[in-house]
Amino acid sequence: MGFFKVLKKRKILFINVFLLLYISINLFMGERGLISYYEKKSLLNDLNEEKTFLTKNITDIERKNNLLSEKLDFDFVDTLIRQSFKFGNKEDILININD
Repeated sequence: MGFFKVLKKRKILFINVFLLLYISINLFMGERGLISYYEKKSLLNDLNEEKTFLTKNITDIERKNNLLSEKLDFDFVDTLIRQSFKFGNKEDILININD
């Protein structure tokens, strides 16, 4: 009977300790905790970098597509043929400019 009397007296203390542990664990390690926040922030930065890279690629491909479809740019077609088939004259000077 002595154990139950002590337990009744310290019931509020046990509840407070349990709630404190529960809140602190969820604050740091829960799905909405600090660790999860920094992981999601890092993922957002990575996705933004990938978005800008893909947007650059899309605009480059659209530009090349417009050169081939709307008003046919013969200089661009000539460049593509020379690059694809390694076609040219002996007198030609090749200048390669990387983007």
